[in-house]
Amino acid sequence: MIARQKPQHQAVSTLENRKRLNLAFLLFPGTLWLLLFFLIPLLIVVLYSFFERGTYGGVLWEFTLEHYQRLQNDVYWELLARSVGLALLTTAICLLMGYPMAFFIATRDTRWRNTLLLLIIIPFWTNFLVRTYAWIILLRQEGVINVVLQQLNLIDEPLNLVFTPFAVIIGLIYGYLPFMILPLYATIERFNFALVEAAQDLGASDIKTFFRIVLPLTKRGIIAGSLLVFIPAVGAFITPDILGGAKGLMIGNVIQDQFLRARNTPFGSVLSILMMAVILVPVWFYFRVAEDE
Repeated sequence: MIARQKPQHQAVSTLENRKRLNLAFLLFPGTLWLLLFFLIPLLIVVLYSFFERGTYGGVLWEFTLEHYQRLQNDVYWELLARSVGLALLTTAICLLMGYPMAFFIATRDTRWRNTLLLLIIIPFWTNFLVRTYAWIILLRQEGVINVVLQQLNLIDEPLNLVFTPFAVIIGLIYGYLPFMILPLYATIERFNFALVEAAQDLGASDIKTFFRIVLPLTKRGIIAGSLLVFIPAVGAFITPDILGGAKGLMIGNVIQDQFLRARNTPFGSVLSILMMAVILVPVWFYFRVAEDE
């Protein structure tokens, strides 16, 4: 009896080892990619933040906390607060615009649904920098928007739209709105609309049905889309630089200047760590919600 169980046990053990090897083989490329292009660069940034700046740029391997002490300057905290505020406003507007669009697309026939999704994705076929520069043509005083408003006699003089925080918000919304629509669409598409019919049969109004049934069951799509908009919006530097100028300065612009112009890699690393610490808060919230569900 024991002799029969032993080969069976060995066969099960061999099968489990084979499964582990297959799993390790599948995980190896992704793990290697994260190690080389995420964990190691992140570790380098953290290490650089504790070293001296070289006379002509670069890093001197001498330990110091001087760059962290510079964070006592309120200017950097004001820029960070401004960046977070603009990112939150961008996220909120993208959610208000993206949710109805995603709901509309998800409830169409398959033929129209694919066409509408293609229209959402088409902007990605053009370089982001080119699309951002196109907004200057639209927003400048001789641009399309001012010309149309003057032709309609809605304004007497051209509006100063470009190189303002308003232009930065417009550029951020335009750039990141698809990142809100796509996760929402994926969530709403899987939604069971029979629950809506059941709620209405029980006497619930459309508004009550939306806030009690539809909104809670699409919460994960809302949170995922908000993260995909908020995280890149906080660290944005191309859009504020092109459309905002000096009035649209964000923390991403300061980090870019420290690395490329001031050649102060340690302080740029400190600001990067500060921004990542702020970004970790909504990421932690997302995983907390996912864990609770």
